[in-house]
Amino acid sequence: MTMIENRRCGARRSPSAGTKPEPSAGPAPRMRRPVELTLVGLGMITALITQGGFTLVMNGLDQPTFEEVVMPFLVGEDSGLSGTEARLLGDTLAAWLGMSLVVLLLLAVAGIAHTRARPSRRAPGCWFLAAGAVCLLGSQLILYPVAFLFFAAAALFVLRPLPEGSPR
Repeated sequence: MTMIENRRCGARRSPSAGTKPEPSAGPAPRMRRPVELTLVGLGMITALITQGGFTLVMNGLDQPTFEEVVMPFLVGEDSGLSGTEARLLGDTLAAWLGMSLVVLLLLAVAGIAHTRARPSRRAPGCWFLAAGAVCLLGSQLILYPVAFLFFAAAALFVLRPLPEGSPR
């Protein structure tokens, strides 16, 4: 065997054995994180539907439709706000939800990329924790069930045991 083949096979030379290769213990068992990735995927889809849907609907409404359909639910019927002021509030909320959705998706994708690269590490949990915080604060505490999915994925990264021999 050549030196390259020895490295590929994971063999090591023992000082007492001379030139005979000694098989190593092998690589640590590959750890997969299907539960965490499923939770994050569900959170991303739900956030996309809710936050992105509100943003899309608000950007597609004209003023009369907004005043008769959305304004009573958004600011209340006896709020004392004019239609243009209420529309400004609705557009601001739509922009806020849209930007927080973009940040949330970027954080979640970064966490997924790190999970796929090194699933035995606990660092991707930090990305998912940040995505949950953005979801919670970006939706102004409305989407706490969606944020819980990200928090649960982050907690599973911390709490699930690592396999024997796996680097921390």
